[in-house]
Amino acid sequence: MTAPAPHGDLFAGTSPASPIRVGIGGWNYAPWRRNFYPDGLVQRRELEYASRQLRAIEINGTYYGAQKPATYAKWAAETPDGFVFSLKAPRYVTEGKRLADAGRGIDGFVRGGLEEFGARLGPILWQLPPSRTFDADDLAAFLDRLPRELAGRPLRHVLEVRHPGFLCEAYVSLARARAVATVFTDSDVHPSLADLTGGFVYARLMRSQSGIATGYAPAALDEWAHRAREWAQGGDPADLPHVAGPSAAERRDVFVFFISSAKERNPAAAMALQQRVDAA
Repeated sequence: MTAPAPHGDLFAGTSPASPIRVGIGGWNYAPWRRNFYPDGLVQRRELEYASRQLRAIEINGTYYGAQKPATYAKWAAETPDGFVFSLKAPRYVTEGKRLADAGRGIDGFVRGGLEEFGARLGPILWQLPPSRTFDADDLAAFLDRLPRELAGRPLRHVLEVRHPGFLCEAYVSLARARAVATVFTDSDVHPSLADLTGGFVYARLMRSQSGIATGYAPAALDEWAHRAREWAQGGDPADLPHVAGPSAAERRDVFVFFISSAKERNPAAAMALQQRVDAA
């Protein structure tokens, strides 16, 4: 069966080098069929389709286990130039007793085939479990083990913290000293801090609603578009929760992912937000 063509070119007339990329988590989700994906689209072509409607996808499957290099190469080949993947690092790396002892796991994942993504390799997300409290020495040892380049390309790392003990200036100072970004998690469930600690911004938005076709109300999407542009221009939205206070910087790349919550609405939310930031 021949799959339907993607819905036009969402990014026509926009620069492929735009510093703001909006995306979703994963691409295989049954409720997206006949919703985000058109009727008749075979499952094996879902990534091909999604990558032509969005500029980035966060791969969640790697959180449960690293994939083979051939799989990474296949995913990269199915996506257009300019598209970027973010990858969640395997949980076995961050759920051990001590982060300082995770060196072998870090190297095994990063050097286990990620170079197959080439220019499509975006940030690597290291998500800490809610039970992981803030231990400055242990965390510093972990951050120092993160490789900063792979096959001649610089690597970008981002840390998602899920224990309230990280909501302190000591953590922000440590992450800034290591130039590792921190996820801004827009959620009532997880700790949320918008302090900028790396050279790019990584936001995970978790408030989509099933009753709204675009997941978020138009006014809320307008607000996020404004924040994304402010981040990209080097600003730091003061209306978001900070521990150490806003800080201005150079222009930055910005990654915004709609995750969890009313997941069936997240593709529509991502496309609506991308269209807003591109129209400005």
